[in-house]
Amino acid sequence: MARAFLLILDSFGIGGAPDAASFGDEGSNTLGHICDRMALHVPHMASLGLGRAAALSTGRDPLSPVPLIGQYGVAREVSRGKDTITGHWEIAGVPLAFDWGYFPHSVPAFPQDLIDAIVTRCKLPGLLALCHASGTQVIEDFGEEHIRTAKPIAYTSADSVLQIAAHEEHFGLERLYEVCRVARELTYPMNIGRIIARPFLGEKRGEFHRTGHRKDFAVTPPAPTLLKALSDAGRDVISVGKIGDIYAHVGTGREIKVAGNPAFLETTLANMDGLGEGGLLMTNFVDFDTEFGHRRDPIGYGKLLEAFDAELPRIMVKLREADLLILTADHGNDPTWQGTDHTREQIPVMSYMPGIAPGSFGLRKSFADIGQTIARHLRLDPLGAGTAWDVSNPAA
Repeated sequence: MARAFLLILDSFGIGGAPDAASFGDEGSNTLGHICDRMALHVPHMASLGLGRAAALSTGRDPLSPVPLIGQYGVAREVSRGKDTITGHWEIAGVPLAFDWGYFPHSVPAFPQDLIDAIVTRCKLPGLLALCHASGTQVIEDFGEEHIRTAKPIAYTSADSVLQIAAHEEHFGLERLYEVCRVARELTYPMNIGRIIARPFLGEKRGEFHRTGHRKDFAVTPPAPTLLKALSDAGRDVISVGKIGDIYAHVGTGREIKVAGNPAFLETTLANMDGLGEGGLLMTNFVDFDTEFGHRRDPIGYGKLLEAFDAELPRIMVKLREADLLILTADHGNDPTWQGTDHTREQIPVMSYMPGIAPGSFGLRKSFADIGQTIARHLRLDPLGAGTAWDVSNPAA
């Protein structure tokens, strides 16, 4: 039986979302604007159709031409959001039919009754920041005061999220997680998508750095996802990185929590051979987003793409006959754009199987087409949303 490997290059948009203007993102283009600033060398993704997908999305292929060995397309998001949860859920066959709750740009950004409830229930001396902020900058700005006062740092962004940062040692990791669990419970009525624990280390400004012990407390998906359908059918599911958190640990199978793109890659490779027949391995490569998209570093983003591309043959060579590999993204995060938030873009979809007939499956009207295609390839009943494209495999 076939298997599937779904790799999410977190935030790797390719511009062109028709509703980008309503998000303030008209003209954003993660791939295109990186290529405007460096000669991006990603021949393996190009051979899977990345440049051609970019041309389909925006009319411009910014990569050097190479022979096509895979299939490619472009996916357009139907859910009203440009955040991690919304993108991942739609990829897995669950587009959102509702809008998330968001926090305003006022200071404090959070309702006073929410602040008071978190402080009281968690026996805290207070909370710091209470605003829209960059995660790295807010730690620089408030890290020393946090250590001195034991007040956690609470902030948000354009996403439906409440992030709480605290020092792993001075405050305590488990105590931070408990504060986030309380905040998760309190924000359900507000329809907030995620509470994120952001632990950090360091003793003074200029030394603070976030650690790999981030933990997301997400809302449960409102309908069965691809992962849930596979788990219910007794199939093997392996979730690498933050996949388990994103899907609220529903149907996510064997969860392997590691930090950093090199660890995501090595963990993916180490578990490919052991994935059961008819199973799915799903990995989120988050560093594109957190380390370079939000920090508005196009050169760093481009170099990380090149590093990923150089390792891609190690994944492809481990594919068995009829195994399906899909590379895609969950939203955009143009590292040249104003602000520090995600950008509303279309995403590339690149697929490969041994013996696949190269070609294009065109513009997909929903990210859910990805999950539906995997479901059909793995001989599952159809998911609740999405239209599968025709995956050919002459070698099968």
